[in-house]
Amino acid sequence: MQLMRAGSHVLLLCSSLVLLSCQKADESAPVDHSGSLPESASERQKITEKQGSQVLARLFDFEQQVIPESFQLHNATTSFVSNEGMVTSGEYGLRVQFSSKTDEHNAVAIVPEQPFDWSEYQDFSLVFDIANQGDYSTFLFVSIEDSQGQSYTRAINIPVGGSQSYYSKMDGHDIGSASNNEDQSIELNLSSGLRSNPETWQSDDTQMVWMWGTKNLDLAGIRRIVLRTEYNLHDTEITLDNIRLEANPPMDTDFLVGIVDKFGQNPNAEFAEKVHSEAELIAKKDAELLALNNGALMAERSKFSGWKAGPKLQATGYFRTEKVDGKWWLVDPEGYLYLATGVDIIRLANSTTMTGYGFDEKTLQSRDSEDVTPEDSQGLNPVNQAAQKTRTLMSPTRANMFEWLPASYDEPLGNHFGYRKDVHSGPIKSGEVYSFYSANLERKYGESSPNSFLQDWKQVTIDRMLNWGFTSLGNWTDPMFYDTTKVPYFANGWIIGDFKTVSSGSDFWRPLPDVFDPEFARRADVTLKTIADETQGSPWCVGVFIDNEKSWGRANSRQTELGIVINTLTRSGAEVPTKAEFTRVMKAKYADIDKLNAVWATDFDSWQAFDQGDFDSQLSAEREADYSLLLTTYAEQYFRIVRAALKQHLPNHMYFGVRFADWGMPKEVVAASAKYSDVVSFNNYKQGVTEGKWSFLPALDKPIMIGEFHFGAVDSGYYHPGLVYAANQTDRARMYQDYMNSVFDNDYFVGAHWFQYMDSPLTGRAYDGENYNVGFVTVADVPYEAMIKAAKALHGDMYQRRYHRRNNRPAQLKK
Repeated sequence: MQLMRAGSHVLLLCSSLVLLSCQKADESAPVDHSGSLPESASERQKITEKQGSQVLARLFDFEQQVIPESFQLHNATTSFVSNEGMVTSGEYGLRVQFSSKTDEHNAVAIVPEQPFDWSEYQDFSLVFDIANQGDYSTFLFVSIEDSQGQSYTRAINIPVGGSQSYYSKMDGHDIGSASNNEDQSIELNLSSGLRSNPETWQSDDTQMVWMWGTKNLDLAGIRRIVLRTEYNLHDTEITLDNIRLEANPPMDTDFLVGIVDKFGQNPNAEFAEKVHSEAELIAKKDAELLALNNGALMAERSKFSGWKAGPKLQATGYFRTEKVDGKWWLVDPEGYLYLATGVDIIRLANSTTMTGYGFDEKTLQSRDSEDVTPEDSQGLNPVNQAAQKTRTLMSPTRANMFEWLPASYDEPLGNHFGYRKDVHSGPIKSGEVYSFYSANLERKYGESSPNSFLQDWKQVTIDRMLNWGFTSLGNWTDPMFYDTTKVPYFANGWIIGDFKTVSSGSDFWRPLPDVFDPEFARRADVTLKTIADETQGSPWCVGVFIDNEKSWGRANSRQTELGIVINTLTRSGAEVPTKAEFTRVMKAKYADIDKLNAVWATDFDSWQAFDQGDFDSQLSAEREADYSLLLTTYAEQYFRIVRAALKQHLPNHMYFGVRFADWGMPKEVVAASAKYSDVVSFNNYKQGVTEGKWSFLPALDKPIMIGEFHFGAVDSGYYHPGLVYAANQTDRARMYQDYMNSVFDNDYFVGAHWFQYMDSPLTGRAYDGENYNVGFVTVADVPYEAMIKAAKALHGDMYQRRYHRRNNRPAQLKK
C-alpha cells in the first residue's frame, strides 16, 4: 500500500464539475438566498458571538426546517427529522440520504454565494453535529476549498446511532520555536512524522482525520465545503445539525509526549487485544497456538488451497488462468479452480518507526548500485559500531514520543534498532529506526540462537494463513517464506537503478523510468533473474508483481493523464531516449514536419527542432490522438521489457502486472498492461468493487487482481484509521467481508490481497509516516478477533459463492 497512500493512494476532491451538477436541496421549500440563518434563528442564536466564548459563529441550523440555497446535493435527498436524543441543542436536524448503492459519487456541498471570511478568528475549528439513522456506518470525506484553489480533505466515519460532534481544525496551535534542526512547527502540518496526530486536547468530540491536501487554507475566502461518500456497496445516510465555528480549547503542549508504550501501543487506550505485560503476551501466544491446530487446511481445499470439490481442469504443474462459464479463474497446479486471497507485507521491513536520532553519514556504508531492493523494503539495516558512536539527537519531538526504548544497542532488545537513509516524508530525512513488532516477536518466542524467533514467527504465520482460510501469501512477503510447501505465495520485485527518468508531472513516490534507456532493460533483467533465483521455479509461486503504484498520470484530467507525454516533449532527444523515440514515432506518422505543424498548430522548421523540445507541449484537441499514441508507445515499451525478462527467467510463472493505483491508471497504460500481463492488477482503496468504476473490464477481458485494499478504525488506540475508515473493529470486519464478496461476485476478478499483515507503527512507518490500524494483527502480533472470525466465515464458502452465482459482468456506466 503505498500512497500517500496507499494511501497510498490519493482520492480526488469532489470536483467542480460534479458540484455544478448538484441539485439544490429541497427546492420546493422556502430558501434563504444569503446563505445565512433565517432571521428568527439568527435572533435567537447570534451569528457571531464574543471572541473567546466556545462558539465563535453559528453557520447553519435547521430549526425553521428551511435549507439555505448554498446547500447543494449530488445523488442525495433530504428531509427534516427530530433531534430527540442527540447531543445538539436544537429540535430538528437535516437528514441526508445518499443513493450510494446505485450511484458511486454522493455529496452534500455548502457553496456560499460569497466565500466565507473567517480571517478574524484564530485557533478555531469547523464543527458539525452528525448522527446516523441508517443501517450502515457512513464513511465521509470532508473537503474544504479556499478562493486560491487550495484544499484539504479529512475523513470521518459516522457510526449508526445518535449524534456526535466532529471537528476539523481550521487554524492550529503554535507548538513553539524550532530547535535541533526541527522545523518550526504548528500542529497543522506533518512535522511530527505522523499522517494524523493525536488530539491536542481532551474532549468527547471526534477529530476528523487528515488525509491529504494543504492544511493551512486562506481563511478569508472559504468557497466550498463538501461532505461526500463514494464507492459504497450500500445506501448510507447522515443527519446534520448545528454547523458552527468553535474556539479551540487550550492546547496540551505534551500531546506528542509519551504516546507509545514499551510494546508499541497507545498507553492511553484500552482495547480487547491490548497487551499489558510480557506474561500476558506469552499467555495470548500459548492460547493462540492451541487454537491454530498446526494450520490444518479448510475443508474441500486442494494441496494448493484450490477448490477440491469443484470441477477439475487441465493440470500443468503451475498456476495459470482460464475462463470457465464466462468467469475468469486462476487454476492451481493440480487443475483445481483457485481464488487468491491473502495479506501483504508479511515481513519486518515496514515495521520500523523513526526514533528521532541520526548518525554521521560518513560512517555509514553506501548502497550497492546493483542492489535490486529499495531501502524501505529491506530489513532493519543495523548500523556499525563506528556509526553508533556518532548517534545524535535530531528530533526531540520524535524522541519524546516513546515511553521506552532500549538505552543502548547492547542492552536486551537493542538488536531491533536499524537505520533508514532514504525517507520519503517525515520530520527528518534519514535516521535511526526501531521495530516494536520485531521486539515483541522476540519477547513472545525468545531466542535460542540469534534471531531464532523469526523461524517461530514464520511457522505461526503459515499456520495462521491456513487456519484463517487464506489461499496465498500476498505481495511483499519476505523471501524466507518462499520455501514453504503449505501456502502459495506471490513474488515481487522493483526495477531500480541508475537509468534515466521521465516525469508525469506528479511523481508521488519517485520519477518514472526512461524505458528507452538501455540501462532500464538491463536492470529489469537483473531484477527478474534475482526473483528467479529466489523462487527456484517453485510451483508454489502463483505469479510475480513488478513495481507498484507508479505515477503514470493523475486521473484529475485528460491533461494530467497524458503528463508523461506533455513533460517529455519539452525535453531534448539528445539527452532523453524516450523523447528521441517520440520524435521517431511522429516522424514515421507525418513524414513532413509541416504536416505535424498543421495539426499541432506549431511552427517547427525541422524534425531536429522538434526533437530539441523547445515549445509549448500543452494538450489540445488536435494533439490528443498523437499524445495518446505516444503514451501507448511509452507504456508498451515498459510492459514489453518486463514481460520479456520475466518469461526468460521464470517461463512457467505468470506476470501479475504493476499494481495500478486508482489515481494513476490512464487508459493507454492499462491497455498496455493487459496486452503484456497475464493478470492485470490494481490497488483499490474503496469500499468494494462497484459497477461503474469497473465498466471497462468487458472490453479489456482479462483476469483482474486487487493488490491492495484495507479498512481501519481508531478504537484500538490509533490516531489514523487508514485510507478507508470503519466505525470500529466489528465494522471493519463487516466491511472486509462486504468488499471481498464484491470481488467474488464479479466475473473478472480472481482475487484480492489485504494491505497489510500487521498494524503500522503507532508513530508512523519510517519511510512515510503511515500510522494506520490496518493489520490482521496488532503491533504486539496479537490477532484482531473480529477480523479473524470474518476471514474464516468468508473463506468457508467463497468458492461455492463464486462458482454458483450467476454471471455478474459490470454494467455500463450510466450517462
